Amino acid sequence: MEMDDPDVGAVMGFSGFGKKARTFDLDAIFEQTRRTAIERSKKVLEKEQCPEESVESPPRAGSSGSVTEKDQGIASSSSDDGSGGEDSDSSGSDLIGPPVPASLSRLAIEEQACDTDDRASGDTDDDEEEDEEDEDDNPVKRIPDSHEITLIHSKKTVSALGLDPSGARLVTGGYDYEVKLWDFAGMDASLQAFRSLQPCECHQIKSLQYSATGDVILCVAGSAQAKVLDRDGFQVMECAKGDQYIVDQARTKGHTAMLNSGVWHPKIKEEFITCSNDGTVRTWDMNNEKKHKNVFKPRTAQGKRIVPTTCAYSRDGKYIAAACQDGSIQIWDRNMNVHTKFYNRQAHAPGSDTSCLSFSYDGYTLASRGGDDTIKTWDVRNFRNALNVATDLPNVYSMTDCCFSPDDKMLVTGTSVQKGKGSGKLLFFDRETFVKLYEIEVTDASVIRCLWHPKLNQVMVGTANGLAKVYYHPVKSQRGAKLCVVKTKRKVRQSQTVTQDYIITPHALPMFREPRQKSTRKQLEKDRLDPVKSHKPEPPVSGPGRGGRVGTHGGTLSSFIVKNIALDKTDDSNPREAILRHAKDAEENPYWVAPAYVKTQPHAVFAVVELEEEPEDDEPEWKKRKL
Repeated sequence: MEMDDPDVGAVMGFSGFGKKARTFDLDAIFEQTRRTAIERSKKVLEKEQCPEESVESPPRAGSSGSVTEKDQGIASSSSDDGSGGEDSDSSGSDLIGPPVPASLSRLAIEEQACDTDDRASGDTDDDEEEDEEDEDDNPVKRIPDSHEITLIHSKKTVSALGLDPSGARLVTGGYDYEVKLWDFAGMDASLQAFRSLQPCECHQIKSLQYSATGDVILCVAGSAQAKVLDRDGFQVMECAKGDQYIVDQARTKGHTAMLNSGVWHPKIKEEFITCSNDGTVRTWDMNNEKKHKNVFKPRTAQGKRIVPTTCAYSRDGKYIAAACQDGSIQIWDRNMNVHTKFYNRQAHAPGSDTSCLSFSYDGYTLASRGGDDTIKTWDVRNFRNALNVATDLPNVYSMTDCCFSPDDKMLVTGTSVQKGKGSGKLLFFDRETFVKLYEIEVTDASVIRCLWHPKLNQVMVGTANGLAKVYYHPVKSQRGAKLCVVKTKRKVRQSQTVTQDYIITPHALPMFREPRQKSTRKQLEKDRLDPVKSHKPEPPVSGPGRGGRVGTHGGTLSSFIVKNIALDKTDDSNPREAILRHAKDAEENPYWVAPAYVKTQPHAVFAVVELEEEPEDDEPEWKKRKL
């Protein structure tokens, strides 16, 4: 049924139910909002352009009224379109009264804060840029030598120095056959090594280096077998020794003569190389200690065997370089061990021992420290002529180092001196011009090893008088020596036990072989439980006694009587006379026996028993027996 007639709804009563629903024109509302936003933006821009006028001359009432009327006109037009009156009221109430001064508006405050931040950051950036420009102009300021600490290794030469990649531990080795481990985070101001060992018995330590991961140490000594130690100094691997009676060294499984140097591969953590007096350079794999991996045989110009004095990997690990006793430097491709990739026969003076080869961080420059008192740099891409040469740098030791600075702009090396004739110096050269920029007088002995760690920004130096010095800067350097110099010395712990020295007997029979000593602390704890080693006093004996020891007296009545009466030694006279001394008193005043027999036997009668004498018989004993 359709209700076309409006009177029908009135008759039925439908016209009185509720109010008519409100309708909104969204287009009109959006248009009003857009206009309001445009006008407010114009006001803000006008205030920003002339803030002085808005602050000094407050707005007139008429002007504010005109704005309100304008807004009300917009609101009325929107209400005519169908919007409610509430919007007009709210838009009009927002602009009642004088506007807020521009200096106190939120936008102005934010802009002012941004300006101050920009100025401050600009000042700091300018200062940093100035500092960087000063350092670029004067590279000496980048050398961390304002502070130093001295680690005493021994009284003999420190011939090996190594620092792990993180810079937490330092390892030193010397002519005293010892290897010492130093932990910067665990040391205090006393600067004592936490472990000392002799991994190669009576062979001088020539090279020590941490692997790329820092978990193992390559130890190269004067023997023919290199060893790999863990971070605590215990042996992990020992290279095989070759047969001395085989002429072709490529057919033996290892070196047959004294080692000269050894380094880890910069990328592959299980691979390292060693060079020896047998005239070979061998690569090794930690997973196979029974035989070498590859053999490189340097040759003279006539094709004869020559001894390599030092070896090195390139930064990317693709090339292997070796310096030989004939003054040549030969470089092989790691995967091709027959022919050399680059070589220079007249790199240094023939017959001198080139002590070090070091590649720059960019991988194109090679620095060589010669035994002819020179240091040279070479371009690997053009290996015929040296880039730069520095002379008059005394070099007595075959382990004298040279290294590049972390920014790859300086070259560092040490000089040797005779005993009592000057001081050993650490020299810094500009890489491009080879001008000596700076020098440090280290000590009154030769400077052999030097190492500039890129992460710590600290310089480590090993000297011929048994010292290992660390140079650092309190601001430019990080961790390392800064961790231990601030710690106070710990009190010396008095050892209450006497431990026996650990004697190494490698060829002893299994029944006589002593177990490997793992830790001094565990050995002390074990010896503390041993009453003989700890000299534990014997406890008092309770009871009658045991083990040949008599117990304490007075525990029982009999022991008390024995101690106080029987063992009374106050009367030193004759015991018979001491007894007869009381005979008269006992007869006149009986106390023990006589009173008991007073009534029954007043007069004592003692029975006298006479023993019958047996007749003498001369018959033998066997006749008296009855058969």
